Amino acid sequence: MVSRDDVLSREPDDTVRVLDADGTVVAPDLLPDLSEGTFVSMYRDMLFCRRFDERMISLQRQGRIGTYSSLAGQEGSQMGSTYALAPEDLVSYQYREHGAVVGRGFPWEYLLYWAGHEAGNEALADREIFPLNIAIADHLPHVVGAAMAMKLREESRVAVAHFGDGATSEGDFHEAMNFAGVYDVPAVFVCNNNQWAISTPRARQTASETFAQKADAYGFDGVRVDGMDPLATYVVTRAARERALDAAGEHPRPTLLEAVQYRFGAHTTADDPSVYRDDEEVEEWRTKDPLDRFETFLRDRGNLDDARKAEMESEITETLADAVDRMESFEADPEAMFDHAYAESTPAVRDQRQRFRDLRDRRGDESFLRE
Repeated sequence: MVSRDDVLSREPDDTVRVLDADGTVVAPDLLPDLSEGTFVSMYRDMLFCRRFDERMISLQRQGRIGTYSSLAGQEGSQMGSTYALAPEDLVSYQYREHGAVVGRGFPWEYLLYWAGHEAGNEALADREIFPLNIAIADHLPHVVGAAMAMKLREESRVAVAHFGDGATSEGDFHEAMNFAGVYDVPAVFVCNNNQWAISTPRARQTASETFAQKADAYGFDGVRVDGMDPLATYVVTRAARERALDAAGEHPRPTLLEAVQYRFGAHTTADDPSVYRDDEEVEEWRTKDPLDRFETFLRDRGNLDDARKAEMESEITETLADAVDRMESFEADPEAMFDHAYAESTPAVRDQRQRFRDLRDRRGDESFLRE
């Protein structure tokens, strides 16, 4: 097996890969020693992500949820990196990494967030997942702060941040990287380079040859990995986690991972990607579909067949149907809008809450909210 340092100390333009686009193992020395059950579970969760994505887009088109961010094409990096972590590790993610939630059990309440209810974020806390982050790169300094706290408390866990390539153009990214490098925090930064920051291509996002090499300026390693290869992402994330903790305690370091992949769909359901990219480009990347290549790998090993996949599809369909039913039967309390305006309620907020109650009492219901 290749050592941790060998995995993490490659040249930034040397992309780590275990499976080729057709599912063939091209780096046997990097193949993780995982059980058949773990391999199959990882595939099931990737398949769940794809079906979840399709269902959510359908719900949005029907007006049953709000704007949604598609993950199709990025299942490999999301699931590979999540499976490489320990349950106690903290994860903070951008709006596209639904796989971080799926990989930790997928509470049905997650759908509530996309339907406009804050309860969807609250359900993530027990799974060591920060609330979903919308503002680009704003969560990175928070992740560094959490990692610094872990280090001060001598906790054996890491903080992991997911973000898109567009986040590297934000000041928060650079500030977070700088603090992480100076203070040697136990953090792993996963840059999901899907080639487009909305309509801005990678070539216009940075003049750097890679995003991974940006770590050089902050004194720690940056590694490029095939993000459409779940096993390669697993191996690299696992190595980065070990380095962040460094059992010897000599030199724990953060790591920046650049997961090279592609967003098959639109940036969000409010976007039209045909305006800024060609169908030929999309189809070329589809030949590297993470689901197809991992499925081929599992079938070649005898870990997956048509019957087993059909069982997965049936279970996933039932699970998603139940989650949608629960979401649509959820009744929110309109007064909750006042609960977290401030950590401690102020006289102005208390006055607004009381006026809301008075108006509701006079009208007999919350119909005035729709006026």
